[in-house]
Amino acid sequence: MKTRTRTDPRSRRRRHDDRDEFTPFGRPLFEDPSARALERVGVVDVGSNSVRMVVFDGAARSPAYFYNEKVMAGLGQGLAETGRLNPEGKERALAALKRFAALAKGMQLPSMSCVATAAVREAADGAEFCERVEKESGLKLWVVDGLEEARLSAQGVLLGWPEAEGLVCDIGGSSMELAEVANGSVGRRVTSPLGPFRLQQVPGGDKGIAKFIRETVEGLAGQLGTKHERIYLVGGSWRAIARLDMARRDYPMTVLHEYRMDPKSVLQTIDWIANNDIGALRAVTGTSAARMNLVPLASQVLRELIRCFDPNEIDVSSYGIREGLLYEQMPERLRMRDPLIEACRYAERTMARMPGFGKKLYNFILPIFPDAPFEKRRIIRAACLLHDTTWRAHPDYRAEVCFDNATRANLGGLSHPERVFLGLALLHRYKNSRAGSRLEALFSLLTPAQITEAEVLGKAMRFGAMFAVKSPEEAGELVWKADAKVLELRLRKQSVALYGEVAQARLASLADALGAKPEVTMIEG
Repeated sequence: MKTRTRTDPRSRRRRHDDRDEFTPFGRPLFEDPSARALERVGVVDVGSNSVRMVVFDGAARSPAYFYNEKVMAGLGQGLAETGRLNPEGKERALAALKRFAALAKGMQLPSMSCVATAAVREAADGAEFCERVEKESGLKLWVVDGLEEARLSAQGVLLGWPEAEGLVCDIGGSSMELAEVANGSVGRRVTSPLGPFRLQQVPGGDKGIAKFIRETVEGLAGQLGTKHERIYLVGGSWRAIARLDMARRDYPMTVLHEYRMDPKSVLQTIDWIANNDIGALRAVTGTSAARMNLVPLASQVLRELIRCFDPNEIDVSSYGIREGLLYEQMPERLRMRDPLIEACRYAERTMARMPGFGKKLYNFILPIFPDAPFEKRRIIRAACLLHDTTWRAHPDYRAEVCFDNATRANLGGLSHPERVFLGLALLHRYKNSRAGSRLEALFSLLTPAQITEAEVLGKAMRFGAMFAVKSPEEAGELVWKADAKVLELRLRKQSVALYGEVAQARLASLADALGAKPEVTMIEG
């Protein structure tokens, strides 16, 4: 599997020192009117299989899910055969939408963006259903065509993955859309009838379905080409398959967003699904029966996508059309921000004891990482912003709470190894040793060198955060002499009292993690 080098998304517009993220030029946009307008943004997605309401707190670049509710209505079930929406599905969807409207009123949402996709747009009674929804719930559905659905889904991927480059593949109950993404933009788009509900109605049994899938995917490849290194999977059926891939591999993390799979591994999982009882597999992952029933057909589609497009990597995105609708409303300058850093900034602002200290801590410990590339510096920055956000947890559990937050939180722009690295660094922010931790299985996602580097980062934060409450930069500076294996603390004379017994022990622990010896020199200033 090829690895990606993450680049600064701002470089698409400008080049500047990475510390500018902490200067007025990179000032957070939380209080900007264009960002404040995104607080409590409601989105309703009426799909062929599910009807979902999501309320975002979108003032930050990486949105928080204020509310999230789903009903598996099955609107598109039988559509290919009857040409009409499923009668029972209509009633379930309408009941859900009436509830969503009442919830929105209770939350005092100014408005909600409501979209309907393949089932509603293709059904003979789709327009009638929309009229009934508006009359009985007050919600006006925006029925999008396949190309618009592809664009919105691709925008959702860009919300969480600004540097995404490849092919976004969004599978719903009645259709499957593909869209190119690169350089923060959406390119060519196509739509197809490859949703599981539609495939259930293809004549000719298993052979007829296989032939239909193969010919359709080959046609899509003819329109978009096959020079795409990555496929980004969007949709519940894909996520169910990814969850099964995790279970088969005994993967230590259960976060689906940015779960990256090797095509060979995916094909093995597809074979595993075909050779096992669906009910038993459902029990393994806790997937709903309605969703699991669609997995076998979705697996056949995915197998053909891999065969025809031959990607090097397959990535799972938990963000899709709903997040794409939020992205649609974001001002361009907010879109350009790093979702990880903005989320961490917001966390520091709302949960840390001393908002703004993360910048000072970052600048204080950065000399230990003089040659760190951009992708490592952003993780260091994120760690510094988060270092004090779990201070309310009981001291005995603070280290593990930090780790859990980093590895399970809704953070965009963060791979699974990066999550573990960030979590391990934060663990060492509060605890010297990781031995015997219940979290050890997750450490397997890192190399020994990365584990050591995370420990160094954590112990650097552990020292810097307590060395000087106001600003460690004003009390002294760190100098890392890599060749001599010496970690020097240049202590300002007026700050000698700060270098007490605990500070000495923590500096020594940091030096030990570096395989170095500590030295303290006095400087004026």
